[in-house]
Amino acid sequence: MIPLRALLYRRGTPVMTLLIITVNVLCFLFEMAQPFYLRESFIARYALIPDQPHALTFISSMFLHGSLLHILGNMWFLWVFGSHIEDAMGPAKFLLFYLISGIASAFVQFIVYFGSPIPTIGASGAIAGVMGAFLVLYPRVRVVTLIFVVIFVTTVDIPAAFMLIYWFAIQLLSGLGSLASISNAQGIAWFAHVGGFLAGILLIRLFREKRARYQYR
Repeated sequence: MIPLRALLYRRGTPVMTLLIITVNVLCFLFEMAQPFYLRESFIARYALIPDQPHALTFISSMFLHGSLLHILGNMWFLWVFGSHIEDAMGPAKFLLFYLISGIASAFVQFIVYFGSPIPTIGASGAIAGVMGAFLVLYPRVRVVTLIFVVIFVTTVDIPAAFMLIYWFAIQLLSGLGSLASISNAQGIAWFAHVGGFLAGILLIRLFREKRARYQYR
């Protein structure tokens, strides 16, 4: 399932969401501009590596991505859900919320895979926090979603609660399954997604405006 847009009114231009996307894209371009023989050391310096923890990497790792598909997927999810969460709390609070969610997700990944030498990169943990916030604020909002059924592709309007809980269940079950082969199961940081999502659920009450907008369309 790929979300295309939420059927929810947005008050204005989501400036901070666009800024975060821009920064991520610029970081990715800089990363890809590194000579191939230096790229691995560049990622190792700024990625979160559980057996070599540095405070800076809990933040820097969320601005690195491993491939074009990786960053495109993350930035698309951020746009679909983040633009509405920014609308609910304002740009400054949204930036703080995003960063805290990302740090929380990295911390969970660090704890679960403590001692692992495998680098963790990507914005998906922070974006998972945004998705958790969306679940709390707008569970009944319908999300236009692209669905693949065998060889057919169609779109359906799915309640956000169903889509996001389904997504979270996949992350949790996949993460638990990956623990059976922890040495080589970190192609996807499942527990970063789980940690970020739960952080978003817990934090949103502190960050949203008291009169958050609930105008559906």
